[in-house]
Amino acid sequence: MEYSRLQYVDKPVSRMFFGTCIPLMKDGGNADELLDRALELGVTAFDTARCYGKAEECLGKWMEKRGNRERVVVLTKGGINGFMWRSRIREGCLRKDLARSLENLRTGSVDIYLLHRDDARVPVGDIVQLMNEFVAERKICAYGGSNWTHERIEQANEYAYAHGLRPMTVSGPNYGLALMKKDPWGGGLVTLTGDKNAAARGWYEKTGMPVIAWSSLGNGIFSGRFRSDDVQGAKRSMNLFARTGWLYPENLGRLRRAEIVAQRRGMTVTDVAAAFVAGSRMNVFPVMSASSAKHLEADAAAISVRLTDEERGFLLYGDKGVNE
Repeated sequence: MEYSRLQYVDKPVSRMFFGTCIPLMKDGGNADELLDRALELGVTAFDTARCYGKAEECLGKWMEKRGNRERVVVLTKGGINGFMWRSRIREGCLRKDLARSLENLRTGSVDIYLLHRDDARVPVGDIVQLMNEFVAERKICAYGGSNWTHERIEQANEYAYAHGLRPMTVSGPNYGLALMKKDPWGGGLVTLTGDKNAAARGWYEKTGMPVIAWSSLGNGIFSGRFRSDDVQGAKRSMNLFARTGWLYPENLGRLRRAEIVAQRRGMTVTDVAAAFVAGSRMNVFPVMSASSAKHLEADAAAISVRLTDEERGFLLYGDKGVNE
């Protein structure tokens, strides 16, 4: 496992984040063995959120039982949209979310805190000031935005620098081999995948800001549970949200090309998709959710594989071979 240092995080961060948004943890089941295996494999970073059912509680109980909080990098998120998708990027809502997250996680602070959505109506200065209050209260270390555009992050950081405050140093958009064709969860999602987002990827390449990439396996497109020519199998395997966002001919074409690369390489399509994300020119940390030790082991191994530029171009565009 490879590790990096993130600004304001005082421990090594594994290049792979274990995603806790899995049925076992959302339902409050005992995931201790799976989490133990993740740590044994060198995965020290764990991604969770206030809205992931009981996932925070499961993670918190595990850390408490194992006494490993000092080894673990905890990323959680707050400020998800509320009833009828109303914005909750407000001080009262965010304070409530963070307090509940800390209680569930059984810790006094989190290493990385992300705002799960943005609200362009709220001045960036108000948000930066609040996050710096959380920093001063020793409740968070690094902070940033999940589903924030790079333009808003830049505006927030310009405010932070001008006022001598801690800036955003982490971002959590969607990124992967599969294109998110539609927003399946009510609006406000940000993706870096696709030709139209080349400028955003360029910004991340230039700044080096860490990208904690969610749904990096296309919300099931590259799960390996169906083949590219099995549309009905894909429909059975993927839930409504996943089908709305990712189940399109263009992505099935990328799955077909991933099958070809996987056969040549002696890999699985999941491995290929994970390697694609990890090999980006951006500073990407893929979030990988696994419900079994077998899948977890494969994911951890795959992010160390490096695809050639030709393979990356083929996966994206076929014989045109244009690499993003």
